[in-house]
Amino acid sequence: MSPSSWPGEGRRNPPTGTPTFALLRPLSDWIHAEAQSFHAERGPYRVLDVGCGVKPYYPWFEPYVSEYVGLDIGGNPNADLEGTIESIPAEDASFDLVLCTQVLEHCDDPAQAVRELRRVTAPGGRVLASTHGVQVYHPSPQDYWRWTHAGLERLFAEHADWESLSVTPGAGTANCLAMLLATYTEIAFGRVGLKPLARGPVWALNGAARALDGRVALLREPRPGSLTANFHVVATVG
Repeated sequence: MSPSSWPGEGRRNPPTGTPTFALLRPLSDWIHAEAQSFHAERGPYRVLDVGCGVKPYYPWFEPYVSEYVGLDIGGNPNADLEGTIESIPAEDASFDLVLCTQVLEHCDDPAQAVRELRRVTAPGGRVLASTHGVQVYHPSPQDYWRWTHAGLERLFAEHADWESLSVTPGAGTANCLAMLLATYTEIAFGRVGLKPLARGPVWALNGAARALDGRVALLREPRPGSLTANFHVVATVG
């Protein structure tokens, strides 16, 4: 299968002119690397994609998995299981890797969600989760939560037992500011019927921010005054 032929190519390889490039590009690269590294440790493994949508990251896992199962709320024809993150319809310890991208901010009960992610993860397995630090309001169907790195680490640590837990920024402060400016740039151009013309300014914002974050280490660290668009969580089960 050619990865470009699978739905969700814009999430796997987002154009620099996409307002959410600062979120999507690091997220895709991180998931791709984790898919490969987990296979190197475990061999073929079983994946649960929680809030799967069109399963955009399936091509990153396809060479390495024995089974890839998608879970989503009702009405998604791409899902293999129907249910919510707070009540996953799967047996305990039934998946080696549980993927949960951009779901926690929309769920009713994040603490219960974390407990369920842990429950369905097998010994030696891991949870890969991502969620927002800073983002505009985007109900789908609701939009409840934002986190700091410390708050997200506390959420996972207090509501499940993990062998190890890491919470890292997907990108730095410059990228986060560029994402917000790019979002409102596209909105402004769209209101006057010129949305396609926003791609140039958005491309320039994202390119400059990526270069700046790459050069200045302090901008990539979660510290007082920092802004982070998205966090990546790796939680391993002993």
